[in-house]
Order: sequence, then C-alpha cells, then structure tokens
Amino acid sequence: MELAAEIARNIETALAEDIGTGDLTAGLIAAEKIATATVISRDAAVLCGTAWFEACFRRLDPQVEIKWLAQDGDHATPDQVLCRIEGQARALLSAERPALNFLQTLSATATATRRYVDAIQGTGAVIMDTRKTLPGLRLAQKYAVRTGGGENQRVGLFDGILIKENHILAAGGIAAVLAQAHRAAPPGVSVQIEVENLDELEQALSAGAKLILLDNFSLADMRQAVVATARRALLEASGGITLERVRAIAETGVDRISIGSLTKDIQAVDLSMRVVL
Repeated sequence: MELAAEIARNIETALAEDIGTGDLTAGLIAAEKIATATVISRDAAVLCGTAWFEACFRRLDPQVEIKWLAQDGDHATPDQVLCRIEGQARALLSAERPALNFLQTLSATATATRRYVDAIQGTGAVIMDTRKTLPGLRLAQKYAVRTGGGENQRVGLFDGILIKENHILAAGGIAAVLAQAHRAAPPGVSVQIEVENLDELEQALSAGAKLILLDNFSLADMRQAVVATARRALLEASGGITLERVRAIAETGVDRISIGSLTKDIQAVDLSMRVVL
C-alpha cells in the first residue's frame, strides 16, 4: 500500500472515532472564526509524523496554513516550537487531538529507534523493526522506524517468510520446512528461520538457510554463531534486546538486531498545542 493512501486511511479512522457525528464542543465557536496555533515539544525527541498531522487539519479545513519549523527526522528540543497553524477555529480545535496523537506516537517510535541506532554506531549491525506494532498503524510506525535510522522487516505475513518453532514442529523439522519454503517462496521474497541454539543453527546452515534469527542467544553463543556461520548467512539477534546491552550484542558480529519495543513499548512524546482566537 502506498504511504499516501495509508495516511488517508489512518486519518479517516482517527477523525471518525473522535468526532463521530460532530464535535459538540467546537460547535460553541462561531463557524467563521479564524484562529492561529503553535505546537511545542516538551521533550527532546526525533520529530516524525508531520504528514499525518497535516492531513488531520486539511481534512477539516482544506485552506489551513501550516508552517513547519522542523521536519521529520530533525531533533527537537524541550520548549521548541515545531509549527504554526492558521485556519478555521472549529477545524483546529476538532483536529487537535487526533493530529497530536499521530505526531507524538510516531515521534516516540522514531526517537526510540534513533537511540538504538546511535548506540551501535560503527559496529556494522543495523536496527530492525518487527510486526509488534500498534493495531492499524503498522505502515506508519515502520515509516517512523526509518525516520529514526532503522530498517524495516517484512510488512506482514504476505511479503516474507519467517519460520518459527511451531512451523518447524508442524513441518517435520528444520531441513524439511526450509526445503518447502525455498520451493514455495515467490521471487524476491525472503526466507528466514528462527533457531534457539547452536545445534539448530548448524542444521539451518546445512539446509541452505541464508537468513537466520538467533532467538534469545547469550552473548557467548552469538559469538560462536558468527564464527560457525562464517558469512554463509545473515544473522539476526532477537529477544530481550535493551538499550543497555544492544552495543554488546552488535559487537558479537551479528548483522541485524530486531527490537519489538521500538513499536510496542513506546512512551508518547509530550507535545502541546496552544490556540489563539
């Protein structure tokens, strides 16, 4: 799905659930009233989600004027003015909460990602996202991960194969499930297999695996896995990744580090919008 279409879908859903049949409180303001507003960051953050923010206001007032003083990917500082808005007062008041929800949530994901990316700088590893996203916001959060300097994995079950423990058991073993995956995968679709120990890693390598996820490996076992693999496959570390230990994980020599908390355990950036009538 194109990002523009996804933004439109996100906005329609957000405005419908918040405004419903009409904003009763904004209706107290005269329809012809024009207002201005500023959005201020109360936290240090990586800004992300400006397109979603704008779309909320433009959906209610196509003539609204928004001047950004920072762009997606920029570092915002506490008390920094991010943008100025001028438009119909009712539209500004009605769109405020959905617009800020998008901006503070996507900025949170971008900010968390940037922290991990900065922590492993110079190691050669990359930070990856997962499918552990907020319902309905997968493409938005994946965009935020990219804005923070990370990389995206598959979007869903339809564009990549990740063979996990239950798939292996159901298919009859590592060799069997990899053989089936390599036969079934459409051109350009990646095939990845999760292993839980060094013995399973060797089985996967022997079966021709080129992308292997090391699930909850210790640092010592990750180092052994890198040596045993000898560049025959890309190795991805996953499970229990924290900011405190991510550099040590990267320094084992793994190629990728996937982190579910980038999108599922985030704390929204504190943003404030002030309207002047």
